[in-house]
Formats: sequence, structure tokens, C-alpha cells
Amino acid sequence: MSNNTILVTGADGFIGSHLVEKLLHEGKNVRAFCLYNSFGSLGWIDSLSESVRSELNIVLGDIRDPVCIREAMRGCDQVFHLAALIAIPYSYIAPQSYVETNICGTLNVVQAARDLGLSRVIHTSTSETYGTAQFVPITENHPQVGQSPYAASKIGADQIALSYWRSFETPVTVLRPFNTYGPRQSARAVIPTIITQITAGQRQIRLGALSPTRDFNFVTDTCAAFQAIADCDEALGEVVNAASNFEISIGETAELIGKVMNVDLELITDEQRLRPQGSEVNRLFGDNSRLRQLTHWKPLYGGRDGFRAGLAKTAEWFSDPDNLAFYSPGTYAV
Repeated sequence: MSNNTILVTGADGFIGSHLVEKLLHEGKNVRAFCLYNSFGSLGWIDSLSESVRSELNIVLGDIRDPVCIREAMRGCDQVFHLAALIAIPYSYIAPQSYVETNICGTLNVVQAARDLGLSRVIHTSTSETYGTAQFVPITENHPQVGQSPYAASKIGADQIALSYWRSFETPVTVLRPFNTYGPRQSARAVIPTIITQITAGQRQIRLGALSPTRDFNFVTDTCAAFQAIADCDEALGEVVNAASNFEISIGETAELIGKVMNVDLELITDEQRLRPQGSEVNRLFGDNSRLRQLTHWKPLYGGRDGFRAGLAKTAEWFSDPDNLAFYSPGTYAV
């Protein structure tokens, strides 16, 4: 990547904050686009060291405002577009918010990129756009099925981004990460849900469905995928999976976390955590061969041993009382 300014939208979020930190560590000029709020909170950017934050150009705004995001992108060379509403349960309650943030927000980004002449837009997709696997491992040619309003909004956002490549040659790549986990992740996600309940002393762990399988990526592997694809001209106009090529059920994941944290667990089904039957994605198992062929990227935390190592790092972070204080273990927040 060039040494020109890189904008990261959603920099205040889980993956965004890790990506910002990694880019700064490598000497990049980074502008962090964070959601405006009256508290002046920068989300997870606030948790970074002062030496890291001092290197950042921080912009507060809203991805839904085309003027706001255009001004944030002015003078930038590349944009990593991560800003989105991602909680699946809340998309059942507020679907229009997902359309406005995820679809319209993406439209604002690619239109500004076209007008301002940016050299690269890396748009963030999700494995949820595939729905329950119709074949495995899931390649980029797998049909897209919106099994939740969230997934449908991300399918729309992906297509908006790709349409700008096809229509105007706006230099867009769609990176489609499978389930990312690691320090700073919201407890709405299953791995932090399990770990935070354990660290709070609970041994009866409340979860939703245990049988669905997922392909988990440690957050540093996901960030490395973003950086690798940003350098790859062959990826322009393409959708590229970032997957670990390892499949494990939610129930087995909980058992493995118990072993990593050296505790015996009893798994309890919490009805309010279950998705509607037709909305549950029962199997996700990704094919990462396109990303590896294009960039020589490979997951450092792949396979069962790598997953266990990533879980250990994640549990260690959550076990720090200062970090756990950000969470309310056992509380289900939609």
C-alpha cells in the first residue's frame, strides 16, 4: 500500500480498531471515521494507547450522510469500508436502519470514491450473505441467500459496491470474512458470550442453538486479509472470501473454550437467543483458495490447533478485569 492517507470507516468497532492499530504499527497514515455521538466516545479507539491515538486523524460522523463521508474521504488514497450495523437479532427489530446504514452508507462511500478518484475501496461483506451452505467448502460462487434482514442488507451493499466497478470502473474489491473473533468483540457474538460468562464465575452457560457450524477467523488474520487484498490489482471487481477452512459447531466451540479456560461447563438453551427457524444459518465452512492464490495470505490461526490458540488469546484478554469491565456477562442484549 502507498504511504498516502488511508480512511477506515467503522474504526471505532471491533475489527476496525484492530485494523487501525495494525496499519499505524506499520507506519501508515490513517484517518479513523467513527460514529458521531454526544459523548465524544471513539468506541474501541478509546482503549488504544495514547501513543497510538496521537498518530490518528480522527473524524466523527455518520456513514448515512453523503456530505459527511465525502469530506472524510477527501485527500485519502484508499478506504477500508467496515462501518455497518451487524447485530443479527436487532435487524429483526429495526430492518430499515440496516438498509440505511449498510446499503445507503455503502452507496455514499463508493460514490464519493468515484468522485474523488480514490485508488482503492475495500468493502467489507460477511459470510452471512451465503445463508446455510448449499455446498462446502463455500466458494465465492455460492448463491447468496438473505436469511435475516442483516444478511439481505449486506447482499445489497455488496452489489452496490460491485455495480460501481462494473458501471464506472471504481476500483472496488469485496472482502467477505467468515466469523471473526478476538479481543474487543461484542458479547452479542457467541465466543465473547461464552468467555464473559465463564470469567464472571458462571458454569451454566446460556446460549442459542448449539448445532450450527461456523468457520472462525482470529481478528489478526482478518486484518491481514484486508491488507493483502488492498495490494492486489487482480482482486479489483472481485469478491474474495477470508476463511480459515476449519469448521466447528457452536456446541463444540463452547466445549473447547471450557478446556482452554480449564472449567467444566453446562450448556443451557436460552430461548431468547434462538433465531427464527428459517433465519438460522446452520452451516458455514469457507473456501479461502482465491485469497491465497491472489495474495499468498494464509491464516496463522487456522485449523483446530490455531483456533485453540486464538481462543486462548481471546480468553486471556477478557480475563483482565479492566477489559471485562466493558461487558455485562450473562446479560442478553439484542
